[in-house]
Amino acid sequence: MKTLFGVNPQVIALALARMSESVGNSFLIVVLPLFIASDFVGGTTFGLTEVALTGVVLALFGLVNSPLQPVTGRLSDRTGRRKVFVLLGLTILIAASLAYSFVTAYWQLIGLRTLQGIAGALIIPTTVALVNDLATETNRGGNMGTYNTFRLVGFGVGPIAAGGVIDSGPYSLTLAGRTLRLSGFDAAFYFAAFTATVAFALVAVLISDPEIDSAEEEEQSGGIAVLDPTGKHVLDPVFTLGVISFFMAAGIAVFATLGDIVNQRLDQGATMFGLQFAAFVLAQILLQAPIGRATDFYGRRRFIVVGMALLVPTTAAQGVIFNSWLMFGARFMQGVAGAMVFAPALALAGDIAGNRSSGTTLSVLTMAFGFGVAAGPLMSGFLVRFGFHVPFTIAATLAAVGTVLVATQVEEVRTPNSVAEASD
Repeated sequence: MKTLFGVNPQVIALALARMSESVGNSFLIVVLPLFIASDFVGGTTFGLTEVALTGVVLALFGLVNSPLQPVTGRLSDRTGRRKVFVLLGLTILIAASLAYSFVTAYWQLIGLRTLQGIAGALIIPTTVALVNDLATETNRGGNMGTYNTFRLVGFGVGPIAAGGVIDSGPYSLTLAGRTLRLSGFDAAFYFAAFTATVAFALVAVLISDPEIDSAEEEEQSGGIAVLDPTGKHVLDPVFTLGVISFFMAAGIAVFATLGDIVNQRLDQGATMFGLQFAAFVLAQILLQAPIGRATDFYGRRRFIVVGMALLVPTTAAQGVIFNSWLMFGARFMQGVAGAMVFAPALALAGDIAGNRSSGTTLSVLTMAFGFGVAAGPLMSGFLVRFGFHVPFTIAATLAAVGTVLVATQVEEVRTPNSVAEASD
């Protein structure tokens, strides 16, 4: 199939679908903490503080979907089908987003967040595996980078818009002579359902399952290799890439739970917090695609090492900053680091997997990233009591450990295009 600037057209369609779905999903990252703090929801907090409960609710998405992702990935390998899993997951997301408008108790929030986690387990590993199946060895980095760019556009737009939607409510709509009143929260929840519906339509119409070898007859343990079976290194390279994905995601997500604390500390409003949250994503939007293409040309490992090293100071700095725009800058530079890690790591894992077991292999990284997204809010929710800088310092330390791991346990598995062209 012809490519557009080296990117498969179906990858672009899939990226647009994930972009739409991500707008609504990222809406909830900003909306749910504000919703929990509002008078619209109440009931028992299960003995937790409000900040800790917020961390639990945000973390549930990752805690639920992450352990299920290898199961979904392996099932999609064995059946040779990915699209049906994506559509089922989007259907659940639509229903859960609509149901938020009826929530009145904290336990209901927990139940809906659990359902969204199940939806994520159906969507995340299968869409990444689709990208890997549709790409080739020479353009995998560019395809992964482009896919992540579009997905992160949605993830970045959501938080910026969410604060404005909440602040501008309530809304009044007149239909057929009747006035319908919506709170800012209801409007946000309905919009999240709409964006997931758009994603469903794009996948249903524009995406087809590529022809891949079914892994049904292949003997697979279904487990995750921790030690390197070749004996060249201590840890398996895919497992190592999963570990650093976890460290990176945790470092990103510690910021999410601290909205009220950050706003008080920096004397700012919800809109500025949304901008700071989105700054990380903005950097990735600008850099994912060009870095992905660069890894095809120069190799993947060197970018991952530098990115992990850059995560250390950019994460630690967020714990000691007292200026809103300096916080924006630190988040942006953390995004630069993240752009050098995740898409190249996915592409390197894809190089190792090929297309036969890409769902199983890549789910190791997506699962680890999900666990990191879950761990970050938990770290900040429970550790901020010991000092605002504590969760950021711990996350920076994990990034330093990850730098050492990827430098010592991971190698290139393909010849970069620059070397191949030079030898022709």
